[in-house]
Amino acid sequence: MTSARPHCLAESLNGALGDLMADDASVVLIGQDIGRLGGVFRVTRGLQDRFGVNRVRDAMLAESSIVGQAIGMSIAGLKPICEIQFDGFVYLAMNQIATQAARMITRWNGDLALHLVVRVPVGGGIRAVEHHSESNEALFAHIAGLHVAYPSAPEDAAAMLAYACRLGEPVIFFEPKRLYWHRRRQTRAAGEPVSALGARTVRHGSDITVAGYGAVLEDVLAAAEDLADAVDVEVIDLRWIAPMDVDAVVASVTRTGRLLVVHEAVGFFGAGAELAAAVSERAWHELSAPVRRLAPQRSVYPPADSEDDHLIGRPEIVAAIEEMCR
Repeated sequence: MTSARPHCLAESLNGALGDLMADDASVVLIGQDIGRLGGVFRVTRGLQDRFGVNRVRDAMLAESSIVGQAIGMSIAGLKPICEIQFDGFVYLAMNQIATQAARMITRWNGDLALHLVVRVPVGGGIRAVEHHSESNEALFAHIAGLHVAYPSAPEDAAAMLAYACRLGEPVIFFEPKRLYWHRRRQTRAAGEPVSALGARTVRHGSDITVAGYGAVLEDVLAAAEDLADAVDVEVIDLRWIAPMDVDAVVASVTRTGRLLVVHEAVGFFGAGAELAAAVSERAWHELSAPVRRLAPQRSVYPPADSEDDHLIGRPEIVAAIEEMCR
């Protein structure tokens, strides 16, 4: 998809899907309303007209069927990319994902390449109703056999999706929905991650490391800019939750001596807990302050009018950094 405007996440993903399908006839899309409608968020808009109904398949309203079909397609040699309409609906496909897709390669003694990507719009901030604003990445990161991707920028998302499609292992690909059509983005440092699965340093600093992923990275970068005159903040975009690039975070903490982990999912048993534990175990002697997590409390996602009170935003991040750097 070409545009004179800066690419947003939805356009980047649409272009990546189109490129993958044009380059490889085995790539097939399947999901509810992804064809004629182009998906709830219009990420697949125009792709059915371009590639036909056999390769961009509208599925019935049954997430278990969508993923189950995709597993069969992959075993047959295709590269299916599923779309789940909203994060809260992915639970209906958990049996297919956790007990089938995640274990299939092991069942075949490693002789099977299971090309499978499950795209999941994730997170809040769009004033949606119940089951439409959840951040459930920790559930999937815990399941052995799954890769879990969580991009925070359009250019990263396209490259990560292409990698996921060709990986030969099942990938849960989370897409922060409040960034789909968000064009105004914070400035990021240039530079590539050390590997396709590596974290990316998106802001260099010397006083504190702040690690996160997804839509909250925009708030982290804005907070770092607010504090630029007083605190030199280094920001790490994890990009992948499983596997997690702990090495990159440890290397940063060795320089800064402090680590704050920020994410949109609830803090209890979240990805931040794993990162905090890993860094504390491996780099405790480098730390000048305890590792801290900043995330919502363990509670059911509230109605739209109260979601700002639930989510972590720029003011909370600024306050946490200031407190850690006193």
